[in-house]
Amino acid sequence: MAEGPVPGPRVAAERFPLSGHPLLRTRDLDEAREQITRSFCPHRLDLVGTGARLNATQNGVRVGRISLHYLDYGADVRIRAESMDEFFLVQIPQAGSAEIHCGRQHVTTGTTLASVPNPTDDVDMLLRKGTPQLIVRLDREAVESRLHQLLGRPPRGVLRFDLGMDLEEPAARAWLAQVRWLRSAIEAPAPPSPPVVEHLEQSLVTGLLLGQRSNFSDALHADQAASMPRTVRRAVELIEGHAAEPLTVEDLAEAVGVGVRALQGGFRRHLDTTPMAYLREVRLSRVHDELRAADPNTVTTVTEVAARWGFWHPGRFAAAYRQRYGETPSSTLQR
Repeated sequence: MAEGPVPGPRVAAERFPLSGHPLLRTRDLDEAREQITRSFCPHRLDLVGTGARLNATQNGVRVGRISLHYLDYGADVRIRAESMDEFFLVQIPQAGSAEIHCGRQHVTTGTTLASVPNPTDDVDMLLRKGTPQLIVRLDREAVESRLHQLLGRPPRGVLRFDLGMDLEEPAARAWLAQVRWLRSAIEAPAPPSPPVVEHLEQSLVTGLLLGQRSNFSDALHADQAASMPRTVRRAVELIEGHAAEPLTVEDLAEAVGVGVRALQGGFRRHLDTTPMAYLREVRLSRVHDELRAADPNTVTTVTEVAARWGFWHPGRFAAAYRQRYGETPSSTLQR
């Protein structure tokens, strides 16, 4: 996969995720199609609507057998591609919405629903203007090899994920935390070391296999349910049921009867996260739900809702919320 910028007509420079790794800034449809083909696969790209004008931005970088991309077409576009063959994608809208058809499945994605097209199916996507996406590209060989390891036997049949990924589910929230970790490592001044890259790759692939429904989920979760310690299951239940309370990792460890290191190790092995990161994702989800359900004409304020769920630093909360949902908390409240 080529990872270099392409010359041609450029749009004005702006600060976007992964902006240290620019691949494309253009208003030219052919240039956009050619560069995005290099990053992913051959496809048809068409503008939708009379007078539509492309204003495309793509940033991206490959790390091991995973690459992370930020992609925004700046217009309503339709994308059609035959089977991708060599990779899986997770397309995470940062705002807006998209209609995704893959094989016989169809979803309308948004900030709470991502898409996971299958490599063996044709894809037809309608992306609305104002729908930038963070895209995780995972080599198919890496995913299928890890599936073999988790099953303890060669998989019988082709791995096929459900097209829609519910970003409100705990497993998806934990997986998104790993994506943010990868993005932070990429955007750091120094590149991640090979051991860090290997760990990130393993975590993301494992988290996708265990967190996103597929035709192998029953077999995978039967093994996981048998192997996951009661202490981890109990800690998850406590977090989900008491997220508004001032929990610490020490509180959780004491409540389930293990040491802090043992509990943290259990979360890393079985959920690819930490107890406090899991708690933070649950709290962000609860704030999001409450803001969406609130009447903006009442006295409800973002600060009140955030504090109710344990976020006492407005600046840090706002940054985490925007990274998670692609908009400010006040924008959610006003919708």
